[in-house]
Amino acid sequence: MSRAETADTNTIESNTTRKEMSHATTANGTAPAAPAGPHAEIEDLPELQPLGPANQELAGKVHPTDWQNPAPEDRYDLVVLGGGTAGLVAAAGAAGIGARVALVEKHLLGGDCLVTGCVPSKALIRAARAAHDARSAGRFGVHAGEVTVDFAALMDRMRSERASIARHDSAARFRDLGVDVFLGAGRFTGPEAVEVDGRTLRFKRAVIATGARAATPPIPGADDPRVLTNHTLFSLTELPERFVVVGGGPIGTEMAQSFARFGSKVTLVEAGPRILAGDDPDASEVVTAALERDGVEVLVGAKVQSFEDTGGALEVRVEHGGESRSIPADRVLLAVGRAPNVDGLGLEAADVRFDPRKGVEVDDTLRTSNKRVYASGDVASKWKFTHAADFLSRTVLRNAFFPGSSKASDLVVPWATYTDPEVAHVGHTAASAREAGLDHGVVRVDLSDNDRAVLDGATEGFVKIVHDRKGRVLGGTVVAEHAGETIGELVTAVRERTKLGDLASVIHPYPTVADAIRRSGDVFRKESLSPRTAKLLGKWMRIVR
Repeated sequence: MSRAETADTNTIESNTTRKEMSHATTANGTAPAAPAGPHAEIEDLPELQPLGPANQELAGKVHPTDWQNPAPEDRYDLVVLGGGTAGLVAAAGAAGIGARVALVEKHLLGGDCLVTGCVPSKALIRAARAAHDARSAGRFGVHAGEVTVDFAALMDRMRSERASIARHDSAARFRDLGVDVFLGAGRFTGPEAVEVDGRTLRFKRAVIATGARAATPPIPGADDPRVLTNHTLFSLTELPERFVVVGGGPIGTEMAQSFARFGSKVTLVEAGPRILAGDDPDASEVVTAALERDGVEVLVGAKVQSFEDTGGALEVRVEHGGESRSIPADRVLLAVGRAPNVDGLGLEAADVRFDPRKGVEVDDTLRTSNKRVYASGDVASKWKFTHAADFLSRTVLRNAFFPGSSKASDLVVPWATYTDPEVAHVGHTAASAREAGLDHGVVRVDLSDNDRAVLDGATEGFVKIVHDRKGRVLGGTVVAEHAGETIGELVTAVRERTKLGDLASVIHPYPTVADAIRRSGDVFRKESLSPRTAKLLGKWMRIVR
């Protein structure tokens, strides 16, 4: 996940806080009870294990145990429930325009993105890429010798960097911004009031930004402590020899490749017909080949039947190709989607409609069924990304405090999966344009024809752009080493309804992979040349010779 796949931890349920390894479990392998008060046993959360110096520093910033909740104001302009990206952006933005703001967080400020998602996962991906680059340096004439991976050391680095980044999301920083920070479980007690730590916070407006948690499918044995989610994965201190990943979405593919590069024997199990089902099929094909080249066994069309404790390894029973198969695993990662955090919020008392599976119901302005209450981020959106949560909260602030209506549907939201190569996408694919009944065309430029990609030895990938009949960009997919850094040009093109022919006039430095976007414009112009125009141009050239 990137500070990509945002969600916060305001209402994480007990089945997502299973402890990992002996230092994070009780004697019978079950998680201790959740903290009863605002700070009680916060350092026992699985996300903070092992509780070494880095994680103690993290806890001291995002949920200091000596924190004293302030005396509430008579009435707040805005009360924010949830301290992940959506909540933090809403709180900081409102305070920045002079509003009286209260921010309520049950667990750790920063949410999934900081603690169990974007930040730690990208640290692991970077370490995995370093190992891969060292092993493959020989193709460039560089010989590094035997490459070994110190898994404990790279996990320590991840925790250290995460603790450093946490200053941006710290309780002290938001207090200094003028926000009243309340640490504890918040719930609505009426249409205009929230209760936390025995205090009542009355509000003119409120934002529900409680995020989402890892979904746990009803598979027998899924409560085994060796079955992990993103909430427990980053507490590992030893590399699993055998690692099974269930789910072929962004989280599953990223971690499958990373752990294979670390040295685990990895099997990825995906129920659908291909991995990365939300992306272009050609992108899925490229990433599948890359995973298999790194040693990942990819099983698509496979259904997990159970996790069985055999007294040694955990046996993952899988139905694949009409046959039942048993895969031994030391650890399993469940990466099969997200579930909204709506339990325990007292939404009924606030007259806020919600669905336990889909989250809080909102209109296009992100207002709920209670006209004083809005919702933002994973708890209410189909886009489960940090950057989406950020801009959804900006939409909330405009609608809550200023005239007019800013619409969530107007946002152009890209996404990226940080496998190697990366996959980045925005707007329509050819399939979605077809389903929408749009008259469209597709231009593709393969990186095998891009000089920089050839020199980098990274030619597997492409730029594919979907356009309407007038040449306006409807969407695009980039598959390349740093696709996430490249997609921005196409985001702008979709947002501004830019024509592909105009992209041909954008000068890129040479050599760059991004120049493939400019070349896509050239290809479009050439393909758009009608036979009649080509004939006229031929006549003109004969005249001017």
